[in-house]
Amino acid sequence: MRRVLVVSGLILLALLWGGPLMRASQQDFAAHMAVHMGLVAVVAPLLAAGIAGTRFDLSERHPVLFGPLIASAAEFVTVWGWHLPALHAAARTDPIAHAAEQLSFLIVGLWVWTACLGHGLAGGEKDGRSRRAALGTVGLLLTSMHMTLLGALIAFAGRPLYIHGLAGLHGTGVDPAQLIADQQAGGVIMLLGGGLAYLIGGVALMARLFRDSQGEGTMP
Repeated sequence: MRRVLVVSGLILLALLWGGPLMRASQQDFAAHMAVHMGLVAVVAPLLAAGIAGTRFDLSERHPVLFGPLIASAAEFVTVWGWHLPALHAAARTDPIAHAAEQLSFLIVGLWVWTACLGHGLAGGEKDGRSRRAALGTVGLLLTSMHMTLLGALIAFAGRPLYIHGLAGLHGTGVDPAQLIADQQAGGVIMLLGGGLAYLIGGVALMARLFRDSQGEGTMP
């Protein structure tokens, strides 16, 4: 099963980075956001779940660095930073900045999901599992909150925020309303795709924590 998860994640990664969606993302903000959410909300959890508890699980060797709250904070800075208009414009026009953006999205996505799903917080067997689930729940829910907030801010902005298609405002016939609609679609993709993925992960870990506590409570 672990191998299936890892292979699925790698196949999807290749499709995202090598397929038509990536090419469209240079002009289409919704396509950009679909690639972004595919990396952090689908590829990253598939890979993290596949390597959890194996020799590739870096959280076992670096439990402090892979603390869920540290990872969540790093993803917050990275995601919000790249969606500042100036950095976003650089990533759309400079191939090196674009590569850095995409790689950083994947790295912080893996960081968060590995921190929350990995085995690096173990103390005792039961205590360690419960502690991992509790901290992982908090980390994923915090990430869900900031993804949802950023998606909402983008979706409800009343003017174009980013460089996608802005050249069309200067003579190529692109309607500013179309740019706003594209931007709103991208915001909704982040709000629903990113927010829900991390929320579901957090709720799943919370359910595991609840089951563990119930099991301990019924022991004689």
